[in-house]
Amino acid sequence: MMIKVYVSRFNKEKDSEPHMECYEIEKTPHMKVLDALQEINDKYGADISFRSSCRAGQCGSCGILFNGNGALACQREIKDNARIEPLRFPVIKDLIVDKSGIENKVKDLQLNLHSQNHDKLDNNLTKENTAETRKVRSCIECYSCLSSCPVVNFATAEFGGPYIMRYISKFESDPREDFNRLKEGLDEGLYNCTSCGKCLAVCPKNINTFGDAIEKMRAIACSENLGPLPQHVAFNNNVKDTGRSVSLDGESFISQVDNYNDSKVALFTGCMLDNKMQKIGHSLLKVLEANNIKIDIPEGQVCCGSPLLRTGQTELVQSLVDKNKEVFKDYDTVITLCSGCGSTLKNNHPQFGSKLNVMDISEFLVDKLDTDKMKEVNMKVTYHDPCHLGRGQGIKDQPREIIEQIPGVEFEEMLYPCQCCGAGGGIKSGRPEIAMELSKAKADMIKDTGADAVITICPFCQRNLQDGLNDINEENVKTMHILELLEKSYE
Repeated sequence: MMIKVYVSRFNKEKDSEPHMECYEIEKTPHMKVLDALQEINDKYGADISFRSSCRAGQCGSCGILFNGNGALACQREIKDNARIEPLRFPVIKDLIVDKSGIENKVKDLQLNLHSQNHDKLDNNLTKENTAETRKVRSCIECYSCLSSCPVVNFATAEFGGPYIMRYISKFESDPREDFNRLKEGLDEGLYNCTSCGKCLAVCPKNINTFGDAIEKMRAIACSENLGPLPQHVAFNNNVKDTGRSVSLDGESFISQVDNYNDSKVALFTGCMLDNKMQKIGHSLLKVLEANNIKIDIPEGQVCCGSPLLRTGQTELVQSLVDKNKEVFKDYDTVITLCSGCGSTLKNNHPQFGSKLNVMDISEFLVDKLDTDKMKEVNMKVTYHDPCHLGRGQGIKDQPREIIEQIPGVEFEEMLYPCQCCGAGGGIKSGRPEIAMELSKAKADMIKDTGADAVITICPFCQRNLQDGLNDINEENVKTMHILELLEKSYE
């Protein structure tokens, strides 16, 4: 099988900036990027410069960008039309980069163990109190996470990024450490992370930097009255007062509808849909009616706790989980229209003793839609993968399959559909300038497709993307929940 591979080339002796070159090679079964680069050099005499050593995913030396994401060249299988670029550091030649900047920063931060009491070095270690450090100790310094972090690469805010945050957390969790590592974490931008999960997705050692480092340090900061950001306190106060993390605009969605229809399927509305974006809920009801599907929308449900968990405010979470567990205990399936809610119900609630059968609306509808009833929708659309859907729940194909079922819709992928838009992790409220910079970066990709609308399954993404589009004067390009697009096909 012949494939095309695009490789970034740069030779400072003759090039003013990097450029892409295309090579056609024969792909053999299980061919890795390293193999492809060597084949290109052998076939074309291209003399592409790249680093490699162990070829076993252990040394981290062959880190590159593969289709915009950090990866090890020895592990990633080559694909047709793959884009191979250097990590986001100063380029020495082709795929070889200068890593001295991050190495010097680690040195300046003195990221090594400091203990004034030498007895601590031997006497304070137990299996229990080192369990947390083990979660973040296996880094091989490939820097894939740092080169994939949206805040590090597309925002101007100071942020140490996942590599530095993981490093700081490792020592913060170590019982032998005497330095105030939490203060270092705050200084390095602890609250500048969007919780997008890209660092985990690209890490060859599966280190969950947000969940096991950043989120943990945010919780410690809150317990020591060093966090959260003032804007995040509003989440906590709203939940205490109303059970919802956001204030109410108009009449709540739950209060507008027939709540019980003798169904074993229930809707978890989420705070944004119930209190601010009620239109999405009504779009759902029209789509369900067109497909003869009945659901319950039970009263008494409250916030899933995601805004509190992401910002380190954990004291109310157990009570929220318990309330929702009771509300949904008799249902076979709980559907969500918000990727953040779905990810939290699936991934976090079991840690608090609740395990519901949760399905994103795209999972639920993908094989239930009556396409014979659909009318043509003459629109060109693209799709934005919400971080908490694509990475948080592993759902990427179903939304696209639904879009492709709608007659008349022209679908075009943007360059990097899974790049974070900046809406999550408390960033939209606490660091709005970061949210806007990331949204504008995504808006430029949307603009390049020529789409009339960008489709997503997250109210937070929907609002933030529209802000970015408006800011680059693309107000005519609309953000739409996938249900709003489906509603058009059943009007």
